[in-house]
Amino acid sequence: MPKAVNGKRAKSSARDGSSPPGRKKIEDALRALLKRKYFSAITTAEIAKTAGVTEALIYKYFKDKRDLLHEVLAGHLEYYITRAEKELLAIEGPLNRLRKIIWMHIHVYTTDRVFAKILLLEARNYSKYFKSRPYRLVKRYSEALQRVLEEGIEKGEIRTGLSPSFIKQVILGSIEHVCLTGVVFDREISADDLTENLCEIIYKGILCPDSGIIRDNK
Repeated sequence: MPKAVNGKRAKSSARDGSSPPGRKKIEDALRALLKRKYFSAITTAEIAKTAGVTEALIYKYFKDKRDLLHEVLAGHLEYYITRAEKELLAIEGPLNRLRKIIWMHIHVYTTDRVFAKILLLEARNYSKYFKSRPYRLVKRYSEALQRVLEEGIEKGEIRTGLSPSFIKQVILGSIEHVCLTGVVFDREISADDLTENLCEIIYKGILCPDSGIIRDNK
């Protein structure tokens, strides 16, 4: 079992297979409850009952209900970011990698609605999120996207004079905006269609006119 280190609870990812059974049951219970309820409406007693454990066990592994949410989110983020980093290694060219990032981002929201709800609706309305492990993981993902954009500028595929940081924010904001209502109302989200539409607009704005690249990066 995780033991306290310097007064802090040891952390482990639910997705790496190393979590103690009780901890995993608690995390799985919260995921199950989030499929049908908002986080604010879920109590620790309800989580414990769903997990089939005592409420005290929740506080053995987590500081509070919000800490549990952050750890569940961190497990998802670690899994998806690590997988994305591996897949991007096999793709050549910054524009092709950019398209892949956009598609993977939307696809995750399409296939894992609990993760999407936590990230888009539950986590960021609380100030401590911005000092949390999930936020550091999101920054890691964001920095990887920015490196792709910087490489595109260096290789003459993306126009100079554009801020990679600003382009990154436009891309991330656009993805979240086009997916948000689908997540909130549990509607179908097409990763292929949305990626095509976003790339059509984004690439027209950022492609270097002298690169000779035709915008068809499927």
